[in-house]
Amino acid sequence: MSLAQHIARQREHLEAFITVLEAERESLSAGQVDGQRLSEQARQKQAQVTQLERLETQRLSAQRRLGYGEGRQGAETAARDAGCLDAWLEFRQRALHARQLNQLNGLLIGSRLAQNQKILDFLRNAAGQALYGPDGQSRLGSLGGVSSCA
Repeated sequence: MSLAQHIARQREHLEAFITVLEAERESLSAGQVDGQRLSEQARQKQAQVTQLERLETQRLSAQRRLGYGEGRQGAETAARDAGCLDAWLEFRQRALHARQLNQLNGLLIGSRLAQNQKILDFLRNAAGQALYGPDGQSRLGSLGGVSSCA
């Protein structure tokens, strides 16, 4: 298989990975998160990563067999010599895009986790205290600053 064919296969799987990342971002941005859907997307994401790693190992092995170095410079030189430098550079750009999407999704997950933790902390605090005082007035003001006033 030529280097151009290796890059084309990697690009195809990278685009599928990006599609999963975009769907995951949409799921994480929804008002109500569908846990089952997110789990399926995580499974798909892992399958794509595994495939991309396998293809990268094959490409790198072919690159080494042809006498090129393993780093970025070796990859670019190999692509230039094989006449597919543009395809390689486009692949790298899309890989950078995938990395940014994945980081964004990680931030969204962290934000959701922090929000859920605050809710849990509030509920734990509320469960340990009476919600109304002896005068019948709400004590929610003392539970994390939540006011019962409209």
